[in-house]
Amino acid sequence: MGSGIAQVASQSGHYVILIDQSQSALDKSAVQLSETMSKLTAKGKLTKEDAELIQSRIIRNTNIESLSDSDLVIEAIVENLEVKKELFGKLDQIVKGSCVLASNTSSLSITAIASSSKTASRVMGIHFFNPAPLMPLVEIIPALQTDASLVAKMQSLITSWGKTVVIAKDTPGFIVNRLARPFYGEALRIYEEGIASISLIDIAMREHGGFKMGPFELMDLIGNDVNYAVTETVFRTMYYDPRYRPSITQLKMTEAGWLGRKSGKGYYDYNSPETHHADRNPTLEKLVFDRILVMLINEAYEALHLGIASSNDLDISMIKGVNYPKGLLQWGIEIGLNNVATKLDELYRYYGEDRYRCSPGIRKAISNV
Repeated sequence: MGSGIAQVASQSGHYVILIDQSQSALDKSAVQLSETMSKLTAKGKLTKEDAELIQSRIIRNTNIESLSDSDLVIEAIVENLEVKKELFGKLDQIVKGSCVLASNTSSLSITAIASSSKTASRVMGIHFFNPAPLMPLVEIIPALQTDASLVAKMQSLITSWGKTVVIAKDTPGFIVNRLARPFYGEALRIYEEGIASISLIDIAMREHGGFKMGPFELMDLIGNDVNYAVTETVFRTMYYDPRYRPSITQLKMTEAGWLGRKSGKGYYDYNSPETHHADRNPTLEKLVFDRILVMLINEAYEALHLGIASSNDLDISMIKGVNYPKGLLQWGIEIGLNNVATKLDELYRYYGEDRYRCSPGIRKAISNV
């Protein structure tokens, strides 16, 4: 992620210092960037001169002290709150007073990270999506302590880099990782109950919903360890709200080392040509799709109800951040919020779990029609 963010900034004309404790990791990033630039040049998307200039503007260094004159530092290290807080404490002693300090965390508390800085007003979240050079969305997350004027300044800067910027409240998962939880969680629940197979669930979301990938395909692409860690973090930091409860299946996949594409095996075996085969059942596929979709819509309306972000930012985040075919709020309107509420109420009566409670945001939207 750090290398990708550095590439984005350099392509926008900025000089960048890329820091890593490992020289070999820095060397690897240089080789990868060179290969990327060669591909873009071959496709005619960059001139040779521009490609060389982009690479020359990135300086790689293992010494964190070299950041002393930076205007913006974006941290993209391991997803561990204490490790991040320790780093921000160090940065506070190194960088100049006007330097903005940002974290690329996908789910950890920006307010907690900011608390480790003596000048917490300059700390915020700037969350890129992977791969950073290709994914258009960036979430900006002010901490409770963040100076509002810096948020507008960073929004303008990141927009000038060609990114679509949304502003999110500092709550677990921010926008995308919060709203996307049911895409994985409800799919896992349906599978664990024996309602449908993994491959049928994926087919249902692709064929009936227009999603580019099904939930199990996407979890394998992200990495089951990464997806599980985000789910567990959101669940814990949301005070164990059952809507975000992790799956035992997901835990066991992680424990087995079946992490997905990167390990060669996950929910699918990537050494087998028949790994995505499934018998079609249109009726069951529609049932599966409807159930997952109403859970996604419910989560979006709950986020709107709680003021996590504006309605426009909520919808554009899912289109630009995870390639959903439509914004979830708009999707709810299209299929009818009364229909969404009815389906959720049916699930709630059947299971008796708060996981399926209909958001007041949906009830409110219905009453305002």
